[in-house]
Amino acid sequence: MSSQQPLFDRGEFVSSDAPAEGEPPVGEPRLRCAVRDQVLMQYAALDALIPAEHVARSIWAYVSRLDLSLLLAQIKAVEGHEGRAMTDPRILLTLWLYATVEGIGSARELARRCETDAAYQWIAGGVSLNYHTLADFRALQGPLLDRLLTESVASLMAAGVVELKRVAQDGMRVRASAGGKTFRRRTKLEECLAQAREQVERLKSERDDDPGAGQRRLQAARQRAAEEREARVVQALEALKEIEAKKSAAKRESARASTTDAEARFMKMADGGFRPAFNVQYATDTKTQVIVGVDVTNIGSDKGEMGRMHKQLRERYGRVPDEYLADGDFATKSDVEQLHAAGTTAYTPPRQTKNGPPPEAPRPDESDVLAAWRARMETEEGKTIYRERASTAECVNALARNRGLRQIPLRGLIKARVVATWYALAHNVMRIFRLGPELLTA
Repeated sequence: MSSQQPLFDRGEFVSSDAPAEGEPPVGEPRLRCAVRDQVLMQYAALDALIPAEHVARSIWAYVSRLDLSLLLAQIKAVEGHEGRAMTDPRILLTLWLYATVEGIGSARELARRCETDAAYQWIAGGVSLNYHTLADFRALQGPLLDRLLTESVASLMAAGVVELKRVAQDGMRVRASAGGKTFRRRTKLEECLAQAREQVERLKSERDDDPGAGQRRLQAARQRAAEEREARVVQALEALKEIEAKKSAAKRESARASTTDAEARFMKMADGGFRPAFNVQYATDTKTQVIVGVDVTNIGSDKGEMGRMHKQLRERYGRVPDEYLADGDFATKSDVEQLHAAGTTAYTPPRQTKNGPPPEAPRPDESDVLAAWRARMETEEGKTIYRERASTAECVNALARNRGLRQIPLRGLIKARVVATWYALAHNVMRIFRLGPELLTA
């Protein structure tokens, strides 16, 4: 066979109307098109889903070195005995810390991410999770989170990273999980309570008279819902007593409480509107932007919160900061004197009273401590130190907002504080990662 002779006759594969050699082809182009409804089988190790420097690995490294023995001691399913194996608490803790960093506050959304997103799949490590497990874990870990916050800051203090020399405090109003229409006056609440109790009694009698097992289960569920509604109305009436006690006799009839979240209060928000909310307070070390204190109240004013947070820091760490920064809404004379007595210098601007003397002017009826405070806030040094508050405490609050702290997904002051502590702990883990990744595994 000649080297120039083709192996096959092109006529077998090319139609007779094909263009001659050298001429451009005519016709529809042949393409490899996407077929997205086809089923593919892919194999990959979970550890290969995310890169080595992924933040999820850093959070897992932090959680892995924590002492979670108290959580493990609560698990009744042990080796050699019956019982379903429980989910490793390290997985749940890491999932919520990472979800908080990513701005995810819904347990349902977190459960969905564990099925679709590589980072959450890596953290779960093949363990199946549902939103009930995730939601319960988040809501019930208040004491653990509080201890972890204290221990994390204490370890940074021991390493010389956090000096607690200068602390700044700032608050923010966070929307509560209660609608404005759920707030009712006493007359309406008493009417709702009577209706709820009547419904509970009616459902009890219907359940006793119904012989069907399926219907009994349905009636039992309805009865539980009615009893829960009754309990919420009772809580609202109890909360209303406190609200009425703080109002004058003329305004007492206008007092209202929520049947959804009895501890939520109407507060003036950043946009000037009034909505049900909680007052979240963070205290921040200005050198490192590490959150050192967390508090949540249902009082719309920040007045008096400086002394309360200062006391918390002393109880947490056994010492107090040298200097304390807060805006003018926090400034009370008693707080300034309380901080001075404990060894802390307050940097908070005095308020201007209507038709009164300038804020820096000493008052004849005030102590030397208050006179020194007023004079200190008029000096250039005092103003320079005070300006650090905006770049630290306000920055930390803005980061929490960006991570989704715009509404408390749980109800009640205790659970609202749990949510705020989740954000504080997640923030600190990220700060540790930036200050020194080796601290995560130290």
